[in-house]
Amino acid sequence: MSIDPLGHALLTIARNAIEKEFGMKARTVTAHPDLARPAATFVTLTQQGQLRGCIGSLEARRPLATDVADNALAAAFRDPRFPPLRQGELDQTRVEVSLLDTPEPLQFADEAEALARLCPGVDGLILNCGHHRATFLPQVWESLPTPPLFLEHLKLKAGLPADFWSPQLTLARYGVQKWKET
Repeated sequence: MSIDPLGHALLTIARNAIEKEFGMKARTVTAHPDLARPAATFVTLTQQGQLRGCIGSLEARRPLATDVADNALAAAFRDPRFPPLRQGELDQTRVEVSLLDTPEPLQFADEAEALARLCPGVDGLILNCGHHRATFLPQVWESLPTPPLFLEHLKLKAGLPADFWSPQLTLARYGVQKWKET
């Protein structure tokens, strides 16, 4: 499978950012006009198919290239769920970059309607309620394949009980373009 020029550039930028921390030489990044536009991304690191770090941005506030590089560094060295990546892990670490679409508020009257409006495998979801906030990328549907399970785990990630519901709870959905190293 070949990767399009933007995906190739983003994966190279992400890997370069991580390898630079270890004093390694950067690979050449092919110029692409989208690299300068504001964008929101997530960088996910895996080892043998298991999560090793994932950090991202939900709002497009900085150039795409900068967002990817910064999120790659954060995923490798500052994800609180994992110890910082060690140089000896680089060969077994795969990088995935997700470019987020602009989130759109999800309209619903209650939890049942919210669940009915979710599109498994397609929707990334942002949950907000007071000072609680969390998101799942669309890729999370692979391990949480039903809307109730997906939303329960998103609530837990936000620090809320799995059965929590409030009229103040808001949801926004987004899609992604994603590229992954092989």
